[in-house]
Amino acid sequence: MDVDERRAQRRREIIAATRVLFDERGVRDAQIEDIARAVGINRAIIYRHFTGKEELFAVTLVEYLRELEACFAERVDADADPGARLGAVVSAFFDYGVDHPAFVDCAQTLLRRRGAELAEEVGDEVMIELGTAISACLGHLVAALDDGDASGDFQVDEPSLVANLLYAQGLGALNLAHLQWSVREHNTGMPVVDDVATDTLRALLVRGALAMAKGATPKPV
Repeated sequence: MDVDERRAQRRREIIAATRVLFDERGVRDAQIEDIARAVGINRAIIYRHFTGKEELFAVTLVEYLRELEACFAERVDADADPGARLGAVVSAFFDYGVDHPAFVDCAQTLLRRRGAELAEEVGDEVMIELGTAISACLGHLVAALDDGDASGDFQVDEPSLVANLLYAQGLGALNLAHLQWSVREHNTGMPVVDDVATDTLRALLVRGALAMAKGATPKPV
């Protein structure tokens, strides 16, 4: 194995260890020292392969996104009508996020940064890789929105922007799914928490996406 092959192998080992720690502990509790220990290397070696923690997070997010895109390809019927396809994509996204909380944490960790700041901390090659993975996932939404707009079922002027918005909204809904509580004001004026059913959240997210695509306001379930 030559130097380039060894470097590529070590990089894959670091990414795999990061993914395992994310899945086991979540993003916040996964430290560079823990990742290095899992691979059996010094933390300084990680910085030879990645510019910093943000870049390592971005590369790990790409792994999740590729799984998510494969899930879309498996669950979405390309021959179904646009509404059914849009609902299937949103449902698949929600279900994947429920099953992979670390994906939600990782995605939101990067979304908290302004694009210009993230670009300064993540190398060009990784930014392209991340953008390609995100656009592949969003492409399923865009295709359904485009077809629905062409058929007259939807009213969407900027399908790519709407797809990005649905992605961000989906991450927010998944936060609520993981919290499993909603908050309301009691008639006494005190706050009250209610249990939130995952099925209810999924249904609301789908209805909201369809309402946005149709230019209508979603009604409560």
